[in-house]
Amino acid sequence: MAKTRYIFITGGVLSSLGKGIAAASIGNILESYGYTIAMLKLDPYLNVDPGTMSPFQHGEVFVTEDGAETDLDLGHYERFTTTRTSQKSNWTAGRIYEKVIQKERRGDFLGKTVQVIPHVTDEIKVAVFEAGKGADVVLVEIGGTVGDIESLPFLEAIRQIGLELEEEQVLYVHLTLVPFIKTAGELKTKPTQHSVKALQEIGIQPDILLCRAETPIPSEIKRKIALFANLKEEAVVSAVDVKNIYEIPLIYRKEGLDAIILKKLQLKGGRSSIVEWEKWVKRSKGLSKEVTIAIVGKYVSHSDAYKSLFEALFHAGAANNVRVRLELIDSDSLTEKEPKDVFRAVHGILVPGGFGIRGIDGMIRAVEYARTRGIPYFGICLGMQVATIEFVRNVLKLAAAHSSEFDARTPHKVFLKLRELMNVEEMGHNMRLGAYSCILKKKSLAYRIYQQEKISERHRHRYEFNPEFEYMLENKGMRVSGKNPERNLVEIVELSSHPWFLGCQFHPEFKSRPLQPHPLFVSFIEHAKRHRGRS
Repeated sequence: MAKTRYIFITGGVLSSLGKGIAAASIGNILESYGYTIAMLKLDPYLNVDPGTMSPFQHGEVFVTEDGAETDLDLGHYERFTTTRTSQKSNWTAGRIYEKVIQKERRGDFLGKTVQVIPHVTDEIKVAVFEAGKGADVVLVEIGGTVGDIESLPFLEAIRQIGLELEEEQVLYVHLTLVPFIKTAGELKTKPTQHSVKALQEIGIQPDILLCRAETPIPSEIKRKIALFANLKEEAVVSAVDVKNIYEIPLIYRKEGLDAIILKKLQLKGGRSSIVEWEKWVKRSKGLSKEVTIAIVGKYVSHSDAYKSLFEALFHAGAANNVRVRLELIDSDSLTEKEPKDVFRAVHGILVPGGFGIRGIDGMIRAVEYARTRGIPYFGICLGMQVATIEFVRNVLKLAAAHSSEFDARTPHKVFLKLRELMNVEEMGHNMRLGAYSCILKKKSLAYRIYQQEKISERHRHRYEFNPEFEYMLENKGMRVSGKNPERNLVEIVELSSHPWFLGCQFHPEFKSRPLQPHPLFVSFIEHAKRHRGRS
């Protein structure tokens, strides 16, 4: 049986350099050579998972098929490769320490003093080896920056793995910054030198440096970096800034990164199949026509909060041969502004997911405007809920209607907590997470889009549609077109009298890929394109 290889990706100088995209791009390259991969993110923070963290601080929470609330980098992994992440694909320091403490409480350590080395580092190694079972290559991204005290146990664990396994099984990639100083008129290598030195002091010698820079790094700068980093020049790779992140695997290949990795890990090269990816990137870069989509949300001031959503819209735009321009609108602001002024130049309105009452009134105004003006509307999770509430208030004339999340005393609870519904208390938690099936009604918009009766989508929400309102909605023109068959929970609502109006309880953005754009987004952008033609 072939031995599994491990690639560890670390970062230096500063955060947000793009380790996740770098790891995903390397995974993309390895898959193009026919190798099976697994991907793992190790995060140094003490939260057990990012599920309770603010989107303003941490960005999007990505949800896997098996219901793990994870770091947004797992979204990059899935979009760049064919891998499907899971509970095994994201471990935080909090989750690692939790496992160690549980073992200590059970007496598993037989009264020994529990320490970072070896007990915490051993648990980290278990997570790494478990994630890689059955894969040719495992890519492990270490969150944070070299030099942070929080990341030391993770770096120590991957150092130990390098000692325990054979030389051709382990490769260390370090991502650094080579800034261009305008006043000096040159690229500066000192931050990279210090970053590599900090890694070497821990006991890790990087095999490859990915050097982020605004412009391609000249050979003389590469030679200088290689000399100080104890590397050959070809192992210093220029990671130049790009507008289209999906171009990065192609840039890495031009830099010869694939050859370096294959040689170090003693993997056969052969012929790679990157043609379709290359074609897609070329097409997505050459889009001239444009549609404008208004995103009315709570977290629009933090671009990472809707990362998968933005990418899904980009994929759908490329599928429709249009560039999608995003108009980010804080839903709070719509309580003070006239919707007609805000949405005058938009071709579609999308309300994404979120939690809490802030901004709800603004979202409801956005829904009303889209519904009454015939503008394509897409409501995702919370966006589906506010669309339903708006309809109940303004069409069914139940002005006090709301979700019990926002008004526990409303006489018309359109949405209820999961445990408030019958027959769900045995589910054991108050949130639906991960993949659930949905049966679509034939002759519905949803069925026409999916072209199949049974679908599966990923969820992350606490409140469900109150079935008492289903007949009233359908009687006035809002159709329930999709339900979860196991619990009879409403998944999709739509308006048959509207050009394109659909709300879904799930998060379709988590399953969109460049070469496999999600059908709901593709259809939404197609109709936004038509609306642009009419307006």
